[in-house]
Amino acid sequence: MLKSFAEVKNKLASGVSVLEIVEQYLVEINKNQHLNCFLEVFEESVRQNAADVDAKIKNGKAGKLAGMVIGLKDNLCYKNHKVSASSKILEGFESLFTATAVQRLIDEDAIIIGRLNCDEFAMGSSNENSAFGPVKNNLNNNLVPGGSSGGSAVAVSSGLCTIALGSDTGGSIRQPASFTGTYGLKPTYGRISRYGLIAYASSFDQIGPFANSLEDVALVTEIMSGVDKFDSTSSSKTVGNYTDFQKVSGIKFAVIKEAVSHEGVDPEIKSFIQESINKLRKDGHIVEEVSFPYLDFMVPTYYVLSTAEASSNLSRFDGVHYGYRSPNAIGVEETYKKSRSEGFGPEVKRRIMAGTFVLSHGYYDAYYTKGQKVRRILKDKTDDILNQYDVILMPTTPNTAFELNAVKDPISMYLQDIFTVHANLTGNPAISIPLGKHTNGMPFGLQLMTRHFEEKRLFDIAAYIESLN
Repeated sequence: MLKSFAEVKNKLASGVSVLEIVEQYLVEINKNQHLNCFLEVFEESVRQNAADVDAKIKNGKAGKLAGMVIGLKDNLCYKNHKVSASSKILEGFESLFTATAVQRLIDEDAIIIGRLNCDEFAMGSSNENSAFGPVKNNLNNNLVPGGSSGGSAVAVSSGLCTIALGSDTGGSIRQPASFTGTYGLKPTYGRISRYGLIAYASSFDQIGPFANSLEDVALVTEIMSGVDKFDSTSSSKTVGNYTDFQKVSGIKFAVIKEAVSHEGVDPEIKSFIQESINKLRKDGHIVEEVSFPYLDFMVPTYYVLSTAEASSNLSRFDGVHYGYRSPNAIGVEETYKKSRSEGFGPEVKRRIMAGTFVLSHGYYDAYYTKGQKVRRILKDKTDDILNQYDVILMPTTPNTAFELNAVKDPISMYLQDIFTVHANLTGNPAISIPLGKHTNGMPFGLQLMTRHFEEKRLFDIAAYIESLN
């Protein structure tokens, strides 16, 4: 079982071919079908691409990622392959182009192995909202893997691909990373092009990687990053050398008091965080508690704004242009109504209706406009903290992975995102790194957040913290 790119490169150096590595992954995927993380394995194209990369290696023309096998969350487009956002509404749809982030990896000879299950349209915190059934946590099959990128997290954690791509709108990479003991990054908003990512909430969405090593996260982030003419929100700021981790000293850590002392945080997670803080102080760093009094406003603000954007973005799925069309519909109006009612799952419909409400006449100012004002306050406060400190440290999740079907109430499920929505509301980069293992046997993560476009700093600090544990 190959769990990192370093292991893949060792295999290649020992004379194993890329095609043999791909076959190894295909065997593992076949053995682990019960996890329900792959919706489709691109067996034909993956073998062909592997043979092509082998030829390039032979000719000395292979790219940086030759031999890396990548799984795609099912909301990332890959030309001439199906993509459905794990929804019935996109039944049978095949993409006409490849997402920029994916193309940049392919250009360096990475190989795409298949598409991974997720919460429908990336809406969920448990991966139970997919039209194709829930994903099971590979570490304990009775538990959720987290969401919405649960399939991506499980594929990496169980060694079914080297790297997986996910999208993070309110914690959809970092929360599953915490639940599966993997590394997950949400880059700065605009760092990686969103072209080819099926939109949920456009001002929040970011593509990011899952990996079993920090080096792998840094490598693929560096390659995917940079300006893209197809995405006007992508940044032209220079991309640094993320993989060359620098030694850090005299770091100023801000610990959000309301997060670490929150009554909902598992006592064991609190104790691990305190232990990390003690180690940092002992090593000569400044670690101070800071107050962020808006913690309880973040989840409501996030759901007001993200559902508004979802209501607008998902209006294109209408049963007319492509995807699922109700066979029972007669006439235009009925085609719209029945196709959308039958094609979307309950959680997606719930969020579309909530978003339509907050954008409606008479409520727009009370909800959407006010939500945008709160978002500005959150950003200003975060900037203020990061002007005085190098990094914000807090738990990724308040607890470890919970049981399948255990959280019935949508509001309780939304509160799973309490520590992760922060970085999406403010646009900052944030990473979840494995912190420890609970006595229940499940892992959990530590979350680090830095200033905008300081991914390099984030990786350096994460590498340093990892060396302490």
